[in-house]
Amino acid sequence: MGNICRSPMAHGVFVERLRKAGLDAVVEVDSAGTHGYHVGAPPDRRAQAAAGERGYDLGALRARRLTPEDFHHFDYIVVMDEENLHNALALQPAGARARVHRFLEFAPQRAEREVPDPYYGGTQGFTQVMDLVEDAATGLLSHLRDRHGL
Repeated sequence: MGNICRSPMAHGVFVERLRKAGLDAVVEVDSAGTHGYHVGAPPDRRAQAAAGERGYDLGALRARRLTPEDFHHFDYIVVMDEENLHNALALQPAGARARVHRFLEFAPQRAEREVPDPYYGGTQGFTQVMDLVEDAATGLLSHLRDRHGL
């Protein structure tokens, strides 16, 4: 939503997965929110701490808002929950190439279908988000390899 918790955490994890796979120069990753609450702000300190504990650096990321142009620039728009799915689809221009997916579609082994927003909770919520986005990032990388021959 505001692009300071879940999305930057997922961004940091996925960029690292790509780097380790030698695909960071092939796949472009960006993070955006469906609301403009925190445009220009760094990720939430709790998100940075949870990511940092697992070796991911989110310090250079800054919040931005999803734009209609993103649907023409990127092949995938990945959202964290149903509300953001609806918000993204409402913004999607006709004829745009991007496919919109829930991130956890790429983690079918998980019972959860949405990545919960940890903003109003404690540390455990951020830890849970890290678990979910690590699984989904691994699945998304596998999907890209299978579907696009990476």
